[in-house]
Amino acid sequence: MPLDPAILDTLKAVSTATITTVLLKKGLRNVWMRGTRPIRSGQGRVVGPAFTLRFVPAREDLATPESWASPISTRAAIEAMPEGCVAVADAMGVTDAGIFGDILCARMGKRGVAGLVTDGVMRDAAGVLGTGLPVWCNGIAAPPSVAGLTFVAWQQPIACGGVAVFPDDIVVVDDDGAVLIPARFLEVVLAEAPEQELMEAWIMTEVDRGVALPGLYPMNEETKARYKAFKEQA
Repeated sequence: MPLDPAILDTLKAVSTATITTVLLKKGLRNVWMRGTRPIRSGQGRVVGPAFTLRFVPAREDLATPESWASPISTRAAIEAMPEGCVAVADAMGVTDAGIFGDILCARMGKRGVAGLVTDGVMRDAAGVLGTGLPVWCNGIAAPPSVAGLTFVAWQQPIACGGVAVFPDDIVVVDDDGAVLIPARFLEVVLAEAPEQELMEAWIMTEVDRGVALPGLYPMNEETKARYKAFKEQA
């Protein structure tokens, strides 16, 4: 289900670092997907509901080039991806078999997929970059996926970078990597993250003018009063 444009606008203005802070305050510590680095700088911030893909270890009778034409294949999964989703692939951290290359990424771009996140690696690096699809991954490798992985399912619960991802959880990715917002915590993040951003921006102005950190970050009561006055004047 696509996200409301107002939700997209709000989350695109909030860093993944801020989201992790908000979720930490709610008791959620494991939301940052390890090994999800931007394939290039300048991709910006991408937001969308998770469309999950699951790989398991390669098994010789299943992980074959012929499997790419199977009804259960990465090709079929891509055709099921809705516009605006973020594809999240559980590749178990395997770094010697690229799960997607330029052709698959080009098709995802044509379908309006917002981005691809995986704890695995890509192949055809130059071609993938040429597609313009925003990608966060764990590196590059020449061998194809079937050299080390078997694709088994899409839109099931997965683990990506040590984080449990369910279909339609919200994914936010930027230069710091990929962060998961569990669907039931979306309203909390929308309510609290913009305020966290505003507060930290104000704290930075205080740092710039030479204010010491004790009592400023985190705020003591006197600092809270000054911050409140700042917001009332804004």
